[in-house]
Amino acid sequence: MTVNEATIHDVPESPALTGERADLLETLAKHRHFLRFTTRDLTDEQAGLRTTASALCLGGLIKHVTSVERSWAGFIVHGPSSMPDFTAMTEADFARRADEFKMLPGETLAGVLADHAEVARRTDELVATLPDLDATQPLPKAPWFEGDVHWSARRVLMHIMTETAQHAGHADIIRESIDGAKTMG
Repeated sequence: MTVNEATIHDVPESPALTGERADLLETLAKHRHFLRFTTRDLTDEQAGLRTTASALCLGGLIKHVTSVERSWAGFIVHGPSSMPDFTAMTEADFARRADEFKMLPGETLAGVLADHAEVARRTDELVATLPDLDATQPLPKAPWFEGDVHWSARRVLMHIMTETAQHAGHADIIRESIDGAKTMG
C-alpha cells in the first residue's frame, strides 16, 4: 500500500491569523509540506529504506521531526521539565532516541504521517493562543547548550522551522535516491 496525495496534504490548515504569527505558521507549513511530500506514492517498505551512508530514512526523518516539534512545543509551555535531561542520559537512552530515525516493525508511513499531522495541529493551535511570543524559558541542561540561556517562544518556533527545513532537504535527497522523484523541479 502506498501513501496517496490526500495523506501527504492531511495537515490541517493553520488558524486564521495575521502578522507575525501568520508568517511563522505559513513558513512552518511550507517546510512541513516539503518534508511530507517526499513520501508521496511510497510504500511502508520504501519509507524505511536507507539510501545513503547514514541511518536516515524518510519515515524516520518524519518521526524525528515530529518528536522534535512535540518536545519543543512542550518546552514553550512547560520549560525544561518537558525535555529529557541530556546530561543524565545513558547509552540505552540514546539508543532509544536513535529509533526515532528508523521505521520500526509494525510502524506504517500512514501512521507516522498521522502522528506528524496531529503534532502540527497542536503546535499551530499553541502558536495561535500563546499570550506572548517573547515569553522565555531556560534551556534544558545539555552539553550543546552553553551557560544559563533562555529562549523565547518565537526562538523555539524558529528552531522548529529550521529543524523541519533541514530534514526536508535530507528527505529530498533520500527520495531522489529511491526512485529519482524530487520535491521540486
